[in-house]
Amino acid sequence: MAEQSGSKQDQHTLTYLSQFGSNLLDSLIKTFSNPETARRNRFILLVTTALILTFVILPKQHTSNLSYKIGDIATSDIRVTNDLLVEDKALTEQRRKDAGNNAPVVYNLSDQMAGALYDKLQHTVTIIREGRDAKPQKSVSQWREQLTPLLDTDLSAAEITALTRISSEKLFLAHVSALLNELYQRKIVLDGKVFQTDIRRGLEISDNNGHPIGGGDYTTGFTEIGEARRIVKNWNFKGVGAYADNARISDIIARILLPNMFFNREASEVRSRTAMEAVRPVLFKLQKGEMVIRVGERITPEQFHKLAAINNNQLGGGGIFTALGTFVLISVLFYFPYRFACKNIRKFNPTNKDVLILSLLVTISFICFKTAIQITHNIGPVFPSVDASNYFYLFPFAAGAMVVRIFINSEVALVYCAILAPLLGIMFDNNMLVSIYSLLGGIMGAHGVRHCTSRGTIYTAGMKVSVVNLALALSFQTLNNAIFTLQTLYITIFALCSGIICAGFVSSFIPLVETLFQYTTDIKLLELANLNSPVLRELMVKAPGTYHHSIVVGNLVEAAAESIGANPLLARVSAYYHDIGKASKPLYFIENQGGEENRHDKLTPSMSALILISHIKDGAELARENRLGQPIIDIIRQHHGTALIKFFYERAKSQAAVSGQIVEEKEFRYPGPKPQTREAGIVMLADCVEAASRTLVNPTSDRIQGLVQKLINNVFIDGQLDECELTLKNLHEIARSFTVILNGIFHHRIDYPEPAYKGGNRSKKMEIREQAKNANGVDPHADTVEQPPETPSVRKPAIQERGCENLKRLGMS
Repeated sequence: MAEQSGSKQDQHTLTYLSQFGSNLLDSLIKTFSNPETARRNRFILLVTTALILTFVILPKQHTSNLSYKIGDIATSDIRVTNDLLVEDKALTEQRRKDAGNNAPVVYNLSDQMAGALYDKLQHTVTIIREGRDAKPQKSVSQWREQLTPLLDTDLSAAEITALTRISSEKLFLAHVSALLNELYQRKIVLDGKVFQTDIRRGLEISDNNGHPIGGGDYTTGFTEIGEARRIVKNWNFKGVGAYADNARISDIIARILLPNMFFNREASEVRSRTAMEAVRPVLFKLQKGEMVIRVGERITPEQFHKLAAINNNQLGGGGIFTALGTFVLISVLFYFPYRFACKNIRKFNPTNKDVLILSLLVTISFICFKTAIQITHNIGPVFPSVDASNYFYLFPFAAGAMVVRIFINSEVALVYCAILAPLLGIMFDNNMLVSIYSLLGGIMGAHGVRHCTSRGTIYTAGMKVSVVNLALALSFQTLNNAIFTLQTLYITIFALCSGIICAGFVSSFIPLVETLFQYTTDIKLLELANLNSPVLRELMVKAPGTYHHSIVVGNLVEAAAESIGANPLLARVSAYYHDIGKASKPLYFIENQGGEENRHDKLTPSMSALILISHIKDGAELARENRLGQPIIDIIRQHHGTALIKFFYERAKSQAAVSGQIVEEKEFRYPGPKPQTREAGIVMLADCVEAASRTLVNPTSDRIQGLVQKLINNVFIDGQLDECELTLKNLHEIARSFTVILNGIFHHRIDYPEPAYKGGNRSKKMEIREQAKNANGVDPHADTVEQPPETPSVRKPAIQERGCENLKRLGMS
């Protein structure tokens, strides 16, 4: 249970962080996409991206004629361009070493040694007293086994006997305590010679807590451990009977005696490092115009050090101009290809959100490539057989172009490759081969994912990139006359792996970009095409007629989009969702009334028009709440354009004619905008055609074709297709595909031997339809975007009569 609650809490945390990040990005995108400040925001984004890339690329920019090694032959004279103060590293290092060697040595003076030694002796005497009274008496080996670990020294039989024959334990211990306290008044060291050496360097004495202890003459005020042990051997203890026993006990104490002044290695090393760090660098001056090296001379260590100083100065001072030049170059590479594409490439029209993600993608890509360069330079010694300059064949240069193609379009991906390739060449030490390699690999990667409807398409594109990379790598090796070398094998492996790495990166980042930036890819569209999605299921339950209408429109637009080369998947999915706004008021739309009373009969025409218009706004809001994606939201808003709601407009005019009022046509038009893309235009046409086709009494092939052509001509004449890219040729292809699909829907079947309805029913049906026509005053073949409502009083008898006949036939064989 605890694990489950912990996992739930983690899921809540991740969900909260995801929503927080998404909301933050949404606010950033909205701010960036503000039309009033869009131009300024794009300029700020360009400058910011150029500055970041300048700092990323700049560290590799240095003067190549200073890149010498010790022992190389100079190819030109090199002089100092300005006065410099150069650190003499050898002399500085020597001075720091001397300072470290002369730093004071730290010793710790312990005041607990006498007490520790006394505790050992007291414990020993206690054990002997208790064991002496034991039955049977302990042997010497038993005493040795018990006392040796305590005293930390080997005991002979005579010494054990001497300890067991102490006559007065209290007197002995009191005397030993006094002697030890007197002895440890001295500063007892382990090695007197080493201590004398440390005294000459400087000595610091601290207590057990590390606090310094001052005073005293250390040169004479110490005792070596050997001298202290000789003093102990001359001790005469009270409470010990025989002289021999006294000598043996004093010998034991001498062996276990320890110094009370110890060398503190850690503190001494700290003092040494502090002293070394306190030494300031030793500098010497290089004057402007001073000759550093002449052409033909071999580079010495001293000259190499001066060249390194000049190079570092260029990076620090003269590097300002290099950075400025790099910044200007990046800005030019960003701006002019972008302007050229905007003016000359028809489909190059990135939105503000697209520009933002392009900027982030370029920045992140260059940071990753820079990190990869540093890694490959560091692993060079690990794989000495691989030339470090060949690792770039492994880099996933094409991944960015593939991402751009999936989320935006081919034109933007091509411009992206054209900008990225020269910048990569600059970052790789002005390597033209890197520019060519990244440019062609990126173009092939973008081409490979042009119709990305599954994850497998991404990996197929990655393999295509691998093939192109391999061809380029082998051509580069041939160009450099190195085709038959071991490096060719490594380059081949790197080039083949590069495409697969690109596919892996792209496949991993697609869901992240989709979620954060609300893009709608073909993969997302396939997920939305699932008819069991919550939105479509709700539409099916609340508005079944609209649901069926949307499915048929989806079939129409898919065939039409394929015939003209548009995006059939986007068209079909948009058709599924184009009328989801009707789910809020389903009974106000004729396809959902199901024989019930027409609610528009009790409303004014203007109110009816407002209800019909409201399904556009409701659908867009519902799509936005369910994150269906901006392309689908746009088609929902555009699929009626600014078309006229003709039925209610004519009714309003007839009612206004009686009272002498004037009806504004704009009040009965949809708010728009008109379709902006081919897919939106196809959805508009299919929506009209499918709705009108329901009014056909005898849907023969010629009637269907005539209806389709008439409706498309009327939409075209009304100007609803003026802002999308559909051509007259496209309209002919769309009409042809609509006719084929509708012929399939309204196909004829053979007559059954026993008719489904009694005789005369067919004529009855025709009569009912004529009555409906006369009751509504509208011809079923009339071109109406919204169909007139049927009169319930006419429709109900037919339905009731048909239902009764069906009930009579139940159970009949």
